[in-house]
Amino acid sequence: MPELPDIVVYIEALTPRIVGQPLQHARVTSPLLLRTAVPPLDAAEGRLVTGLRRIGKRIVWEMAGELFLVFHLMIAGRFKWRPRDAKPPGRIGLAAFDFPQGTLLLTEASKKHRASLHVVEGVARLQSASHTLKRALTLSRRDGGAWTLQASLPRLRLADPAHSLRRKGSQLLRHLSDRRAGTGRPGAVAPS
Repeated sequence: MPELPDIVVYIEALTPRIVGQPLQHARVTSPLLLRTAVPPLDAAEGRLVTGLRRIGKRIVWEMAGELFLVFHLMIAGRFKWRPRDAKPPGRIGLAAFDFPQGTLLLTEASKKHRASLHVVEGVARLQSASHTLKRALTLSRRDGGAWTLQASLPRLRLADPAHSLRRKGSQLLRHLSDRRAGTGRPGAVAPS
């Protein structure tokens, strides 16, 4: 993923271009980019971008009315400023965000498409002190806990081939003793 200095540079470069400007239209071309359904992305259209900030390695667009667009660029995600109404490029184009003076393209030069966009309503969701941003963005249960994506969408099939291996490995390791002393401190391990 772009490192912290890259995130800071993106925020510095985007601030004069989009802060104070209305997001006129958001065009998502990759269904894997948008990770939230409520509120919808089109709720951001017509709103002014009031500020940009960084939360960890995520770039947050603050929109008027306490709506936030949270971008995680991952390894190969990039923003590119282009003339108005530019089209996202072929396979690497994920989205285009139209502003009065130009279009901001979001691209990812990776076949895995790991970049993400969360649309979040309310400052409390972003500034939850007891959770990481990732946990704050997950769906919540009635008892206040968070559902995992798999539990909230039971028919979701994880495409990662390593997922089944990780699950089998963790099941096998659960039954093995770690040979630690009862105090919880690491103990000496006898050779087998």
